[in-house]
Amino acid sequence: MSRVVLIYNARLLDESMDTPGAVLVMDGKIRSVFQGYYTNSETLEKMAHSVLAEDGVDEKTSIELHNAHGLTLTPAFIDMHVHLRYPGQTQKEDLTSGLHAAAAGGYGTIVAMPNTNPVVSSIEMAMKIEREAAAIGLTHLFQTVSLTKNFGGTDTSHLDFVEKQYVPVITEDGRDVPTSGVMLEAMTKAGEKGLIVSCHSEDMTLGPLAKPFRAEALEIMKGVGLSAWGTGDEDFDADDEANAEALDRIDLALTKANEILALAEDVATVRNIMLAKEADCHVHIAHVSTAVSINAVREAKNELYDEEMDYNADEADAAYQAFEDGEKFAPTTRTEKGFSVSCEVTPHHLALCGTDEPYIRALVNPPLRSEDDRVAVLEALRDGTVDVISTDHAPHTLDDKAAGAPGFTGLETAYGVCNSVLVKDNQFNPRRLSQLMSAAPARLLGLHKGLLRAGYDADLTIVDPDEEWTVDSSKFYSKGKATPFEGRTLTGKVKYLFIDGRLVFES
Repeated sequence: MSRVVLIYNARLLDESMDTPGAVLVMDGKIRSVFQGYYTNSETLEKMAHSVLAEDGVDEKTSIELHNAHGLTLTPAFIDMHVHLRYPGQTQKEDLTSGLHAAAAGGYGTIVAMPNTNPVVSSIEMAMKIEREAAAIGLTHLFQTVSLTKNFGGTDTSHLDFVEKQYVPVITEDGRDVPTSGVMLEAMTKAGEKGLIVSCHSEDMTLGPLAKPFRAEALEIMKGVGLSAWGTGDEDFDADDEANAEALDRIDLALTKANEILALAEDVATVRNIMLAKEADCHVHIAHVSTAVSINAVREAKNELYDEEMDYNADEADAAYQAFEDGEKFAPTTRTEKGFSVSCEVTPHHLALCGTDEPYIRALVNPPLRSEDDRVAVLEALRDGTVDVISTDHAPHTLDDKAAGAPGFTGLETAYGVCNSVLVKDNQFNPRRLSQLMSAAPARLLGLHKGLLRAGYDADLTIVDPDEEWTVDSSKFYSKGKATPFEGRTLTGKVKYLFIDGRLVFES
């Protein structure tokens, strides 16, 4: 017997829709979308049975009703960049804790990075992890495979066995491939198979130069009782002469480190785009954080746009000419084979300035950047240069953070941060946020998700975009408790998550 779900009395929101209405789900797919103020379940049930009768569904089939009480129903979010630390680092995160965190964050699909122990370098290992995740019955999981075998930097032979339908993304995330020739070889194989190459763009000869400065800063931080994410206890007196001097030394060391890491990102971003063009593959620049790298992506996209205009002006205009309320709702780059460029930014890079206190001392890779860089990220989100928002969820134990491990926990705060900063503070259209977190990553990954449209997968999130809440990491489902948003009041809360039409999370 078919399983039928009806979510009504909702505000329906996706990249092309913002209207009151209801959604009818049958057997894990969206069957119909009703637009209008449907608050009476009996009337709507009759309409639903009429629609189901067209499919030959017995009129006695029961319908599972969910009253959204006027909250926003949106396609579940899709995160192209998470670290689940599984296998081998389950003290930081495991599949159960990570998938619960994703569900609490409103994510219907996540893409896991391969920098685990051992490194995920085979299709067999990736498929095993995906099966284990599916058995948990929460958020869907795609497991990426490394660009070089075991992150060795030389061998790409394992890519010969990777197929797009099982692993759509390959990456060396956590590091970059240091040798351009090897990267070109990996990208060429990816181009032939239609795989996305997600690049942690960091020149591996420059990156290590920043480590001594970070180590110096961390040592001083420990000496004055500061945590590894930049804060002290209630008794810490920043005005004390000795503490003030220590803070100046910390900030100077980290500024030097961050300048080196900015150069490392910019050099590698340009290189990776050039290599992808030569290899004729789709390159996805992960966690872009500098104005220079943003501009490199923009120029590459503009060049592609000009080429498409020359090839077919009418189709190019139709594809890219989408404006609403002064914002450009640009479609994401095509997913078929051939050279294309896409990129992501993180909630913490769009929200926080790395020269402000205490965020200059909040260690993450890439580092939090200057206000000029942050503004460049916001502008790139507005004009369509940035395709998606990804969390780069990177959980660590508190001991690891105390030792200077870079990275933040991000799945459970992402919607609140993005809604607060983009929609509430910077007047982004909510449909643009839905596009960045749902429709655009779905298109990049080739998924039938991300839109409130008949036939699409019924991965759905209900949010309250106006609810204020205070971040308390002790309540996270994730094992990682390090977040730069601790104690911060955010606007926008995930209330429910449906996976294939099943209610799997309720806050």
